Amino acid sequence: MAEEKPLYQCMTKATTAERDHLRRSFNWVVSRRAILKVMPNALVCRNWVIPYDQIDEAILFSTRQLFIPCYLLRVKSGGTTYQFGLNPGGYWKGELPFPVKREKAKTSYSPFSLIIRILILAYIVYLIWERIA
Repeated sequence: MAEEKPLYQCMTKATTAERDHLRRSFNWVVSRRAILKVMPNALVCRNWVIPYDQIDEAILFSTRQLFIPCYLLRVKSGGTTYQFGLNPGGYWKGELPFPVKREKAKTSYSPFSLIIRILILAYIVYLIWERIA
């Protein structure tokens, strides 16, 4: 028996640690990097298999990451909330094989993310200061 072919597949960063939060955080630093396969009957990301008939809610958020448009797919199924970071692409604009709401969103920053950004900015200022002093 031949294995079903994906309808679409792409690289993703994925996490179950963010629950309903749409934010940049340490959870994304250590998130799963894998291929997300949109199969005829399920989403597959390594050992995560989410059958479409078991999806309680799916929302495709369009957002920006450093001024670059991208998508975040949040899927709730069986008490787990999965989030998939997706690059922009025509596939996500079209009809999907599972029911999905589409929303625009802004992602927030976690305290960890803010501290890292401040430290990087402080280091850049220090390097500039050292060059001109």
